[in-house]
Parts: sequence; structure tokens; C-alpha cells
Amino acid sequence: MPQRVKAAGVYPYFRCIESEQDTEVLMNGRKVLMFGSNSYLGLTNHPRVIEAAVEATRKYGTGCAGSRFLNGTLDLHLKLEKELADFVGKEDAIIYSTGFQVNLGVVSCVTGKDDVIICDELDHASIVEGRRLSVSKALKFKHNDMEALESKLKTCDPSCVKLIVVDGVFSMEGDLANLPEIVRLAKMYNASIMVDEAHGLGVLGNQGRGTCDHFGVTGDVDIIMGTFSKSLAAIGGFVAADEAVINYLRHNSRSYIFSASNTPAATAAAMEALHIMKEEPERIKHLWDITNYSLKCFRELGFEIGNTSTPIIPLYVRDMKKTFLVTKLLFDEGVFVNPVIPPACSPEDTLIRFSLMATHTKEQIDIAIDKLVKCFKALGILGER
Repeated sequence: MPQRVKAAGVYPYFRCIESEQDTEVLMNGRKVLMFGSNSYLGLTNHPRVIEAAVEATRKYGTGCAGSRFLNGTLDLHLKLEKELADFVGKEDAIIYSTGFQVNLGVVSCVTGKDDVIICDELDHASIVEGRRLSVSKALKFKHNDMEALESKLKTCDPSCVKLIVVDGVFSMEGDLANLPEIVRLAKMYNASIMVDEAHGLGVLGNQGRGTCDHFGVTGDVDIIMGTFSKSLAAIGGFVAADEAVINYLRHNSRSYIFSASNTPAATAAAMEALHIMKEEPERIKHLWDITNYSLKCFRELGFEIGNTSTPIIPLYVRDMKKTFLVTKLLFDEGVFVNPVIPPACSPEDTLIRFSLMATHTKEQIDIAIDKLVKCFKALGILGER
């Protein structure tokens, strides 16, 4: 498959960026509008974040040369863990080296062989991999279908541990998990809940606390995870929960125990980004202003964007070849977007993922939308439906 796409001249992966991650990036010596980034608050090149990373490197060096379990725990890690736990409303938290490792290490070990893990069919790949490694029985329900979720819960032994794991914001579709109804069903069937806040943190809720806060269900959700690689402008991840759960993970989560600890630079950068997020609410406000503007424009122009209500806007193509072609056409026009094909979606749901940053301007969005209309019409995508 990659060889055929390369031969056709439309291979869209591993495109080299020669500048900082911003609303405009330098690629092959020319400026390209970036609408394929997860930097929702636009903090990856913020002077305070950069300086925090530099200062941490000067103080602690470039790495910890070991796992958190042994020689890799810094006072910096402990400080950020405390701040994150307080921020998302839980007793305790621990930091992993990546968000993927959080889901891999948590989902795989928090339930036993007689228990059940219940996942949304569109959960992130890291949740899927954690579920595969678990010794628990795995069940999957149709995306955001609460009747389907309840039917799965009904099949479970009432005495077993049941863990419902969902994305708060689904990373390709941009829609929100129906957390109020999930909480209601969890209470009815004595189930626990884990929410992946990778794309909700910094976007939804008071000061960007995420989807759980947005719906007012933080106290009803048992485990909250998040990443540093989106709004927090670094690399790494965390999980927050009751103190007993976090203590268990500290001593049993293999991707935590057997991985080198997060670098001083990444830890300090994430902490400073968290501070900026809390201090500058205008960033989130502007992100929502341009999100609502973009959603309105796309709908009025006839793009199929599904049920998204976030800065993640899927532009459905529903054709593999055209998805690659339109990505190439847009890049030639100076607009960087990401194609989404299987296994990230089903074959009939291929799409272009258009994502916004708080640092985008309306003028940049207008330019990009004009190019999208031109390229979608050139391939007969826009106007077909």
C-alpha cells in the first residue's frame, strides 16, 4: 500500500518541517499554513515554555537515565504531578513518558481476569492496545450509542469489575463522548469509568480542565488521563485518580515502571504550558471563536463534517484515493492537513482532519477554506452529496 501511494506521487506521511510548530511552517523552503497540528493552544513556541525547557535542561541535564521506579524521579516530576491532580480534580497523579504509554499501562493492568473492559469502537489506538494486553474480557460498543453500551453492561456478571473506557473528545471525529449518560449507566450497573482527555484538556471545561469538567462529572469518573503533546506543548502523559489507584499503578503499570522517565525539558515545558493555560483564558476563548466560525463556514459551504463540535473538524471524503489526492492538492496550494484512512477509520469513512490552534487568525482560516473548496470541487467531492 505505501509503495503504491508513493508511486502515484500522493504519499502524505513523514513530510519534513523545517521550522517551529506554528500556524505557518516552513517546508521545502516555502511557507505552508498548518491545519494538521494538535497544538490547540498554540504554545509549542511560546517564549515562556521554551525558557522553562531550557532552564530545566541546564539544571537537570538532558535526561534522567532511568525509570521513575529507580533513579528517574525528580522533584520536578512530583511538582507537576501534584499540579495536574489538583487541576483535574483528583487525589493523585503520575507522569508517563508518552500519552500512548499511559493508556497502554493503565488499561492493561487495572482489571483482572474475571473482569470486563468495555470500550467505544472509536477509542484511540492506545486504548485498543491496552485492552489487548489485558487479561480481562473485552467488549466493544457502537460509537456513542448508549443503548449499545447498556446492552453490553447487561451481559456482564453483576459481581465482576466493569471498566468503561472512552475518549472524552474523539480524535478523528471531533465529537464528545456522552459522559452524562455513561455516568448514569455506570451507576446503574455498578461500573467504573476511565476517560481519555488527550483532546479535551486545554479545550473544554473551566480553564481547559477537559470533558469531564465540561459535563460536570469529574467526581463520577474514576480515572482521568491526559497528554502533554497537545495543549501542553511537550511530550508525555499522565493519569489521575484516587490515591489508592495511583499507588497501585506506580507498582504495577509496566509501561511506567520499565520506561525511562520523562525528560526534564518536557516536564518543565508542560508545567509552564499548564500555568499559561490557567493565566490566559483568552487563548481558549479565541480557540472557540474560530472553531465556531469554521464549523459555520464548513456547514454553509456543504462540507460533510459529522457531529463534531470541537477544534477537530473532519471533512469526509469517503474514498481512499480521493483522500490522498485532495491532501496532495491542498499541500500544493500551501495548506497542510492530515488524511485519515484505515485503521484510523473504516474504509467508507476516510476523511481530511482539519484542526485549529488558538493562534490561527480568521484570515488564515478563510484562505484555507477557499483552498479546500477549490480542491474538493476539483475532485468532485464537494457537491456530490
